[in-house]
Amino acid sequence: MAAYAKGERNFSGADLSGVNLSGANLKGVNLSEANLNKADLSYANLSGAKLSGAKLSGAKLMLADLRRADLSRASFSSFIFKGGYVLGADLSGAHLSGADLSGANLSGGANLTFTDISGANLSGANLSGADLTRANLSGANLSQADLRAAKLGGAHLSRANLDGAQLIAANPNRDINSDGAFGFYELLQFLIFPNRDINSDGAPITAQELLAAYAKGARNFSRADLSGANLSGANLERADLSGANLSGANLSGARLANAKLEGASFRDADLSGANLSGANLSGTDLIGANLIGAIVPAKPPLMTAKELLAAYAKGEKSFRGADLTGANLSKADLRGADFAGANLRGANLSGANLSGANLEQADLEQADLSGADLSGARLSGANLRGARLDGANRDGVIR
Repeated sequence: MAAYAKGERNFSGADLSGVNLSGANLKGVNLSEANLNKADLSYANLSGAKLSGAKLSGAKLMLADLRRADLSRASFSSFIFKGGYVLGADLSGAHLSGADLSGANLSGGANLTFTDISGANLSGANLSGADLTRANLSGANLSQADLRAAKLGGAHLSRANLDGAQLIAANPNRDINSDGAFGFYELLQFLIFPNRDINSDGAPITAQELLAAYAKGARNFSRADLSGANLSGANLERADLSGANLSGANLSGARLANAKLEGASFRDADLSGANLSGANLSGTDLIGANLIGAIVPAKPPLMTAKELLAAYAKGEKSFRGADLTGANLSKADLRGADFAGANLRGANLSGANLSGANLEQADLEQADLSGADLSGARLSGANLRGARLDGANRDGVIR
């Protein structure tokens, strides 16, 4: 605070984990890529602040002012933001999974495109006019939320709670998705098919749309349909393309370093000269793909159960593509953890709490899941050959 008072505004990359900045005036501060895990920013003035790529897991932002702030690509798992103000903020590509946003004001054109808000508490939140195009709202609590005139084209709303939410825009007779908003017919479709994502069978995203969103900070393009797209030479480093359809796409010379590609289809795609170093290729379909001159990732190092549990205790939830072969995670609390594409062959998960966990495309062959809590877990594409599931709670499992 002393440095800020003297005029300093650039604190990018700073380690401020656990600090108490409650009520602080940090207007226009640059905290991009900063570590703010478990920091207390309640009632703080962060209007116009730069928080792109910041880590805010477990942080408290109750009634904080984040109007016009740049929060693109920020990570907010398990953070508290009750009643805060985010009018006009850029949250594109941010990770808000499981966050408490109850009563938050996200109106005024807040940019939430491609944002992961799965399992978040948005009860009573004001999202009127917000852009939630292709956002992941699966399992989110949107009861009593104001979604009037919000743009929800391509958003994932499976298992979302919309009790008492205000959804229908002023003109229910306009053409379906004529302006990307969630209208009367989409609402009717959702009520009839509550487990189907909006536009899940709609038009594919174009290369131009993807690159424009990436340039604005979005990184989550999971399950996108980019078949045949021309992405030659494109920079998509650290992009999440898990489960995406890129069959027949031109990715020659593309930069895909550290990208999440588990379960994606690159069938007959051109990846010649592409940089895939550090990318997660678990379960990726590369049949017929041209990989001449491509830089492919090495096998990930084995992760021990102790390392995983220590990371989870610090707020880390993403273990995508991790190699946990034979790990002993018996009775471990791993609620909401992301194990998409992970190798859990022969792992001991007996009695573990995996409720709401993402196990899509995970390899669980010969794993022991007896007595585990798998309620609400996502298991689509997972390999469960020879796995023990006796006594496991599988209520609401998504396959």
